[in-house]
Amino acid sequence: MPITKTNFSLPYQTAYYQGKVREVYTITEDFLLMIASDRISAFDVVMPKGIPFKGQILNQLSADMLAQTKDIVPNWLISTPDPNVSIGKKADPFPVEMVVRGYLVGHAFREYNSGKREICGVSLPDGLQQNEKFARPIITPTTKAQLGGHDEDISKEAILEQGLVSQEDYEQLEHYSLQLFEKGTQIANDRGLILVDTKYEFGKTKDGEIILIDEVHTPDSSRYFYADQYQQRLENNQPQKQLSKEFVREWLMENGFQGKTGQQIPEFTDDVVQRISDRYIELYEKVSGKPFQKAPQDHLGERILRNCQQAIDELV
Repeated sequence: MPITKTNFSLPYQTAYYQGKVREVYTITEDFLLMIASDRISAFDVVMPKGIPFKGQILNQLSADMLAQTKDIVPNWLISTPDPNVSIGKKADPFPVEMVVRGYLVGHAFREYNSGKREICGVSLPDGLQQNEKFARPIITPTTKAQLGGHDEDISKEAILEQGLVSQEDYEQLEHYSLQLFEKGTQIANDRGLILVDTKYEFGKTKDGEIILIDEVHTPDSSRYFYADQYQQRLENNQPQKQLSKEFVREWLMENGFQGKTGQQIPEFTDDVVQRISDRYIELYEKVSGKPFQKAPQDHLGERILRNCQQAIDELV
């Protein structure tokens, strides 16, 4: 059975927060323990059923990507004591997410297609087609939503004007984000993929160091196209074959749901759940270049709790 909730009482626990997908435990005042659940969200709404192995996939892929990018920017991760668990340094998160886009797709295309030619303060030329590559990657920040809320587009100018981030820090976040996107692009290219867009979240430690937090280059935070089919599909105005959570959003939209008030979430049948799980496994194997090893699912909650307790005993 997928794990959709833990709500443990852990040693040295001082706080608990449940996000859309992750459950975050503060250990003493110095560490965070994140459990990647099998919940899935779309349009900022948590779906009614969990997806088998999704938490394991996100946690292990993110840990792998954090290891491959730590020479670019320091990150929060210390260890992964369980397939679904990461432990790392606590930091105060910046109230914005840095969204980097290399192609006109998804939310950006929907905005562009509605007639907008400026997104988050970034001007876009007329005549672009869906899935077309930008001349250079652009940053389209969003405000970080509170639980149950929606992320909102915001410009760099508004971020600085509202004092959400200092100019010095924001310029560092921009620099890190573009470097990370370049590294992610290289990793994707090696796997026959195109990193289309992604989001990065940063925080500041009590020592004043800016670090990368949360997940990075996972199917929940990123979108990938298959490189070998990209140009032909673009020229023929065909949908791109992609590995991301966009296929979940598309299925929901086809069934009348976009997260708007009054809309009902369509039924997640066993077949739909299985297809989503299979797609996540496919993405893991394609992006990591490694076969996915399914962790035992029996007594999943007990396993996670036991490994968390042992890791905390060794850490504190």
